[in-house]
Amino acid sequence: MQQLAAALRQNGLIRFLEHFAGLFPTTHMKDMVVERMGPNRIIEVAGRKVVNFGSDSFLGLDQDPRVQDALRRGIRRWGTHNGASRAFSSVRANIEAEEKLAHWLGTEATLIYPSVTLANMGAIPGLVGKQDVLIVDEQAHNSIQEGAKIAKANGTRVFFFSHCNPQALQKVLHEAGNYRCAVVAIDGVYSMSGELPPLAELNRICLEHRAVLYVDDAHGTGVLGRQGRGTVLDALGNYDNTLVVGSLSKGFSCLGGFIGCTREFQMLLKMRSNTYIFGGPVAPCYLEAICTVCDILNSPEYELLAARLQRNVRQLKTGLSNLGLEVLGGRTPILSVLVGDEEDTLNAGNFLFEQGYYVQSVTFPAVPYHAGVLRIQVNANHLAESIAGLLDAVAKLTEIIRLPGPNTVRRQAA
Repeated sequence: MQQLAAALRQNGLIRFLEHFAGLFPTTHMKDMVVERMGPNRIIEVAGRKVVNFGSDSFLGLDQDPRVQDALRRGIRRWGTHNGASRAFSSVRANIEAEEKLAHWLGTEATLIYPSVTLANMGAIPGLVGKQDVLIVDEQAHNSIQEGAKIAKANGTRVFFFSHCNPQALQKVLHEAGNYRCAVVAIDGVYSMSGELPPLAELNRICLEHRAVLYVDDAHGTGVLGRQGRGTVLDALGNYDNTLVVGSLSKGFSCLGGFIGCTREFQMLLKMRSNTYIFGGPVAPCYLEAICTVCDILNSPEYELLAARLQRNVRQLKTGLSNLGLEVLGGRTPILSVLVGDEEDTLNAGNFLFEQGYYVQSVTFPAVPYHAGVLRIQVNANHLAESIAGLLDAVAKLTEIIRLPGPNTVRRQAA
């Protein structure tokens, strides 16, 4: 065991992360333990109460009594677990949840996985074979990248194209040579920057080259598009050439992930996704909660939730911009403030924590080296005064750490 641990510590990433954890033991702020959670995103960490701006429960439905009641109802109906792979059996709540998701999303069918990560790592290698090609946006989510590694190990040719660049995609498809089918895997919302890809242009190129667009829309689920359906339907008008992945643990505040598809693909993915067969099911009580969330999203109430969330996003985006900072995102509830240096990024996050606000300090390798950011996630149930307080704390931060502004970034790019 000691030899194995020593061997692991030779890994470059582990050496880098342990180096920073040792250099900044009080400011690293990873692997934290939350002791209590209260209303309006108040959490208690190490005896300190802070406002949590690191939660991706964007609509605040984790605090909704109807969702909590559905969980309790599900436990009474099904117990804590149904104890079987879905390859053998599914509880009725699983079928009902998939049907409700499909009705809300506007697809023929959906297929629920234990998580988005397991969906990507099972579906992507399941969709392609040795005669096919898989083409991935270079900044696609880690779970897409891991799915691509499995596909490559299985014999599929894998290519990457420049981030959100339709011309680069066209070039890669042209240079891929002969293939049976192609799958192009991208994010619907890029989680570190909040950037949205040019879906219509990418899909047009896919159609010209016998390629299917595979969109991980986890960060758009529930918060973008009509009734929270995400980015794809509004951009393309249909799902005719698209497989769309959604999250059930962010905007939905439940557990799991899903793929929106045709009934034909629902059955094919059941047979071809190892993570569906061997990954275990979502606990039935959460399937009941998913049904309740679908009802909320399909109701007129969704517009009120979305408006409250967007109001909070606008307040934070405007306030950060008025401070002269480089702010990434703003169309989604994820906003990233560029800091740059790793040490400054960690110190900045710790300073805000000491002021009573938790945000995520994100450094390499999640972002490029020396491009660290403060990743702020806004929820519908954040109070306006909490956002104002965070902005005041960021203003104080700029007095002790020099943060880049838009002009600085443009000069560096030039």
